[in-house]
Order: sequence, then C-alpha cells, then structure tokens
Amino acid sequence: MNLPEVVSREEWLDARRKFLEEEKAFTRARDELNANRRRLPMVRVEKEYVFHGPDGDLGLPDLFDGRRQLIVYHFMFHPDWDAGCRGCSKVTDHIGHLAHLHARDTNLVLVSRAPSAKLEAFKRRMGWTVPWFSSQDSDFNYDYHVTLDESVKPVEYNYRRSPEISGDRSGLSVFLRDGEDVFHTYSTYARGTDLLTSTSNYLDLTPLGRQEHWEQPPGRSNSGPGEWWRLHDEY
Repeated sequence: MNLPEVVSREEWLDARRKFLEEEKAFTRARDELNANRRRLPMVRVEKEYVFHGPDGDLGLPDLFDGRRQLIVYHFMFHPDWDAGCRGCSKVTDHIGHLAHLHARDTNLVLVSRAPSAKLEAFKRRMGWTVPWFSSQDSDFNYDYHVTLDESVKPVEYNYRRSPEISGDRSGLSVFLRDGEDVFHTYSTYARGTDLLTSTSNYLDLTPLGRQEHWEQPPGRSNSGPGEWWRLHDEY
C-alpha cells in the first residue's frame, strides 16, 4: 500500500502550515460559492402536488410544517422495491436532530415514489425519525428530475439532457415560502449531495480517504465508488 512519507516532526509542521493556506483558500471559496447560491433567482411553483404520509395526504406547502424554508431529499425508493437505496440510506443515517434546522425556520423531509406503508416500514427498520412522504401519485419526481422516463417527460439529469438514462435517481431540492406562495430556489444531483454524508467528510480527513479507486494519491483504495456501502444493519 502506498502510505504517506515518514518525516520528522519539524518537516511535518512545515508541510502542515503550507497546506493550511490551501484549506483557508478553500474555506473562502466555499463561502463565496454559498453566497452565489443565495443569489440565484427562484421560480414560483404553480403546480399542486399530493404527498401521502402516515397521517394522510398533504400538499407541498404542508411539508413546510409552518416554516419558511423546506429542504427535500429525493430518496431513491422505487414502488416495487422492498428496501430503499443504500446510498440514500447512508445520507439519511447522517441527518441529525431537526431541532437545529427548525431553529432557522427550515424543515427537512424525505420524498420517494414508494407507497407510504413501505416507507414507514423501512423507516422503522432503520430507526429514523425524519418525516418521509410518498409522491407516488404525483408528477413531483418527474418535474424535479429524479425519476427519469422519456415517455413521461424529456429526461434531464444534473442539468443535462440525458435520454440514454432512466429510472430513479437521488437529489435534493430547496423551496422558500412567502405568504401563500411557494418558490423553488435550488436543486442538486449526483455528487452535489456529497457534503450531506459526514462519514465521507470524516474519511476525507484521513490518510486513506474513502478508499475508492478514483482518489489520489493512488495505491490506497480497495473499491469503486459506493461499492462498499451497505444498509447500516447489514455490515
């Protein structure tokens, strides 16, 4: 295995101080990226959607639960599946107590196409508490480009026309409520949700990283992207 070079403490401190400047530059660049995200325009949501939950049917404004902002994680769970996507489950394992989001007038929910009964059963198995709703009888997944079917809607994923792919995908969408009006402000897909998984971010701090083949430097990996993921009760 290609391990890091062994050096003296003084040499390590010199290298670490130099790298600290790169970390500070990244933090400043991230702050500017987040500011530019906040500067994005928004689109009024005109269509009415119906979501099924354990307590009945709700519209999109109801998912805010009285708050100003709403984050929807598009969890991959096809209606025919008996268990949710491993990657989406890994993301959901890292969702903390929602009280901290609620303190900033923001709600977070999961939305999937599987029927509510399946979602609730899997939620109990995983021990999650985050609210989870089914979009099975609405266009929500298609309109926000996480269910891809050329016969229903032109296929676009991650802002590119992609008619060669189909099926369910993951993603995240953000909405803002202003009085009775709801606006779509942001959506991200693929590695755009990478920051949501703290295990990956913790591993990024280690010398072996995520131990996936795409990472540099080479010689420290043992799997392809996501190949090692399991539902947390299957490890």
